[in-house]
Amino acid sequence: MRSDTVLCLSTGGFHRMHYTDWGDPLAKRVVVCVHGLTRNCRDFDALAAVLAEEARVVCPDVVGRGQSDWLALKDGYNYPQYLSDMAVLLARVLAWPPAGRWLDRLHAFLRHRYGSRELLWVGTSMGGLIGMLLAAQPHSPIRRLVMNDVGPLIPRQALERIGLYVGKFPHTQTFDEIKAYVKEVSRPFGPLTDEQWTHLTRHNAKQFDDGTWGMNYDPGIADVFRAGVLKDVDLWPYYDRVQCPTLVIRGAESDLLSAKTVAEMRTRGPRPQVVEFAGVGHAPMLMSADQIAIVRDFLRA
Repeated sequence: MRSDTVLCLSTGGFHRMHYTDWGDPLAKRVVVCVHGLTRNCRDFDALAAVLAEEARVVCPDVVGRGQSDWLALKDGYNYPQYLSDMAVLLARVLAWPPAGRWLDRLHAFLRHRYGSRELLWVGTSMGGLIGMLLAAQPHSPIRRLVMNDVGPLIPRQALERIGLYVGKFPHTQTFDEIKAYVKEVSRPFGPLTDEQWTHLTRHNAKQFDDGTWGMNYDPGIADVFRAGVLKDVDLWPYYDRVQCPTLVIRGAESDLLSAKTVAEMRTRGPRPQVVEFAGVGHAPMLMSADQIAIVRDFLRA
């Protein structure tokens, strides 16, 4: 695993977006994995380790999360900004290495032999919506799309539930206490091992200067939930424009992606393949062997 950053621009100035980079940098297939609202790139470590056997895998920290910068102007935490940032990232990771000296022949060979790189997208919740919105654009480079427990209709009730905890994390005295908090608010993730909970906590929590523990994201991302009355989010027009093969993964107990929405998704837009996991809510973490296999096999096809 490697780490790097790209420089992006918002109305408040420049900011760095961090990402992890797995596998062969010269691989033709590039898989981009994007996390959910309060999560970060390290959620995908288990999946990336498997996918990197056959592809380059790039996992960004969306701005305001993980090791990426926080925005000075909190109203910048919105989908137009996220799409702009991802376009910067894609411009880097889809480019072949620059020619120069001894690389000249290799560069020319790669472009002649393989042409454009193939972009595959795996997105959980917010990351799935970012992928859907990018895939809906004319000339989108996305060739396969995985939408993990998210669809074009986000019900108000799910947004209200998320609004109850996002940006309101406690400051605990010990790692074990913040781990217990993570397990409580993340209960819908389903059955995970203690080792997996420790991994998720280690990378989604941080220790502050005063020694207390909290979550590793900007509380300002919650401002949108406080700005007014929440209502259903309807993105069906974008979904209907998606043309690439699509896989929808659903937690059988999810309150964010309903069975009714999935049934309609099957008949519209890309008419996706659908897989549902029992005993899981929002959202499957793509850490278990069976969940990883589903994603890997779809991206291989």
